Amino acid sequence: MHLPPAPGLNACIFGASGGIGAAFVRQLQAQPEIACVHAGARSNIDGNPKVRPFAFDLNDEASIADAAITIGSPDLAIVATGMLHSASIQPEKSLKIQTPEAYAAAFAVNTIGPALIGKHLLPRLPKDRRSVFAVLSARVGSISDNRLGGWHAYRASKAALNMIVRNFAIEMARTHPQAIIVALHPGTADTALSQPFQRGVAENKLFTPDYAAGRMLDVLAGLTPEESGHLFAWDGERIAF
Repeated sequence: MHLPPAPGLNACIFGASGGIGAAFVRQLQAQPEIACVHAGARSNIDGNPKVRPFAFDLNDEASIADAAITIGSPDLAIVATGMLHSASIQPEKSLKIQTPEAYAAAFAVNTIGPALIGKHLLPRLPKDRRSVFAVLSARVGSISDNRLGGWHAYRASKAALNMIVRNFAIEMARTHPQAIIVALHPGTADTALSQPFQRGVAENKLFTPDYAAGRMLDVLAGLTPEESGHLFAWDGERIAF
């Protein structure tokens, strides 16, 4: 069991059509204490009766606001969206190849979108019990852990996301003292996001999406409100910002 035993929990996943997002949906729908999994994606999602699809667009705040109304008051909310590369954008190996377009795309998906989800969803968290709001970040977004450089736009967008998580945690503690707001590092999961960069990953460090999602749910289950506002790896390690 990944979550504390409380019946009738309401969960939601933003980015449910991605590799890790879909794995979160599969893991949660199988847990008896979960009454409903709201699964958000641009495309339709087929699931069991516990899964309730909803549509949203990270670049459209009105769609995020509508999604929050649909979800209601979640006990667990996970933002599993993310962007590392596209057909026209690749992680920078040198400062010479930085572009405004890469920064704009990375921040739109990795920073602004999750921030707007928090804007509309965090006030809806229950005030009378434990709740969790988690976003997928990355170890490379840690300033203190950065020893290689490069990947400028992606690193910067995740570092900014980590700061937003800290800000949200501080503010929410005033009104929702049992809420836990954290960032998660999933490790390297075998998804479309990491596929072009898997060559140097050790075999035992390339995880299936289901393994990564399961380990992160285990981490979330063990956190306390005192640990809100931090970045945690899939194995429970707290990573310094």
